[in-house]
Amino acid sequence: MLSLDHILKSGRIRLLGLLLLLWSSTGLAHQVEIRVNGDYPRLKENAEAFVGEVDGRSASNLRRYASTAVSQASKGLRALGYYSPTINWEVDDGDSEESALLILDITPGDPVRVKSRRVEIQGAAATDSHFTDNLPDHPAEGDILNHGDYTSLRNVLQTRARRRGYFDGRFVTRTLKVDPESLEAHITLVFESGDRYRLGAVTFEEGHWFESRLLHDFVTFEPGIPYHADEIAKLNSDLLSSGYFSGVDIDAGPSNAEDGVIPVRIDLTRRDARSIATGLGFSTDVGPRFRGTWREHWINPMGHKRGAETELSGPRQNLSTWYELPLDPPMTDLIRFTAGYQREDIENVESDLLTFGQQWQHQLENEWLQVLSLRWEGERFNIGDDEKGTSTLLLPGVAYSKLHVDSPLDPSRGYRLQFNVTGSHRAALSNVDILHINAVAKGLFTLAGKHRFLSRVQIGGVGTNRFEDVPPSLRFFAGGDQSVRGYGYQTLSPENDNGVAVGGRYTMVGSAEYQYQFADNWRAALFVDHGNAINDLFDPLATGAGAGIRWISPLGPLRLDIAKGLNPEFGGEWRVHFSMGPEL
Repeated sequence: MLSLDHILKSGRIRLLGLLLLLWSSTGLAHQVEIRVNGDYPRLKENAEAFVGEVDGRSASNLRRYASTAVSQASKGLRALGYYSPTINWEVDDGDSEESALLILDITPGDPVRVKSRRVEIQGAAATDSHFTDNLPDHPAEGDILNHGDYTSLRNVLQTRARRRGYFDGRFVTRTLKVDPESLEAHITLVFESGDRYRLGAVTFEEGHWFESRLLHDFVTFEPGIPYHADEIAKLNSDLLSSGYFSGVDIDAGPSNAEDGVIPVRIDLTRRDARSIATGLGFSTDVGPRFRGTWREHWINPMGHKRGAETELSGPRQNLSTWYELPLDPPMTDLIRFTAGYQREDIENVESDLLTFGQQWQHQLENEWLQVLSLRWEGERFNIGDDEKGTSTLLLPGVAYSKLHVDSPLDPSRGYRLQFNVTGSHRAALSNVDILHINAVAKGLFTLAGKHRFLSRVQIGGVGTNRFEDVPPSLRFFAGGDQSVRGYGYQTLSPENDNGVAVGGRYTMVGSAEYQYQFADNWRAALFVDHGNAINDLFDPLATGAGAGIRWISPLGPLRLDIAKGLNPEFGGEWRVHFSMGPEL
């Protein structure tokens, strides 16, 4: 019987070597050719990884090296459970010294299989289901012995112990016994966890400048809870994401513990107070555009913020400012005061809009984001020189949204849900009664890593006593890059007697898209869009279909589409659409 636990330190599967093998266009072991009799591709790859790259040797030198190559190849097979291979070798002298080749001919033989597996957790972790459940299934009884699986099982136990605060955990027994003659392996792992440590009080080092109350609002755990590394990671992430700090150093190591309680000490580096960002963009909806942002990340020790943003393009120009007060918890909850001016001239619809508002943002326990708002809008508009007006509206509103993705930049699955309701009444500083509802749902899932399916649905409506007094900013228009492709931006809507799109009472838009990833960061797409802005729910809808290409840039997806509007009566034609931004 052989105990191989001590051998594993030098005989683990060399993943780095294997990766290098895959990356190399000519393959490793240039002067060593490994032939494995039978269908054993993993054995061949592992043997090549263990032998490594051999080059620049003469035939006589290869003969002296042959015993080393055989030994290394044997280790590669042993790591995958083949302990009794037959390895013959010969050297082909070749046409020159540089072309000599060492050939290893391998017959794997019968593999060693796991006869027994015993994994036992002792101590406090024995009753911790998050520790004991869902341990790796392999190596299981009856499996061909794989040393990598055995090492992975051991590492899982040690990693869980560190993540869940069992810092005194150790293996009482850790053995892998192999009998090559009987082709049997016996695994025994007995882990003594000891007591679970707890998180103590959180203290912030001097020099951060901010109010202590604000900083402690970032702490989502109470002193005395069982330790979990995720709590520390979340606190670190929340502090960095706040925008107040350029550096966060959290000391929550077990070496500082007293009676099993770990104090949490945090050293913060305050970021520069102000930043300016500018950018140029382009989309076929609005053409070239310039964006500028000025932010003051902290104004006072209470963590107040303010900023200004502008966007300039041919059809649209706007300038907005905001002032923000953090609430508890500051990661999600805030009060924001806003003011802005926007001018638009799109498809014979001109509008000048001035707004002042306030928002209260709060994340619910079910992770929905709730925004209660109150804004005043003054808008002067001109629709095709036929319809002119001025509106004054006081608009209370409520919005709910939820975003769930597995990656913020390029998710493979997820969804976004949004629902907004605003309204005005003539008895409350408004010249028209309005109830405005808009709902959007987007979904994404991926099959087999390369096949992506996206869907989008938007439904909206305006209830009012005088639609002609509703300003263009609250009417519905469809068409364009983010709506129904194959039609011009905001060209889909009811028209007046002169053929000018005036906006609709309702909107219904749906989209289905299939993407195939044909190369790293590149995808081809096929899509169908269907929808319109209408005055009657039974009015006809427009359809567009086409194909496109997606490039996943470091800043997010860039989309180039060629679409055909299938309804000429709505202005459908071949159109090129270019846009960028998140898909959800």
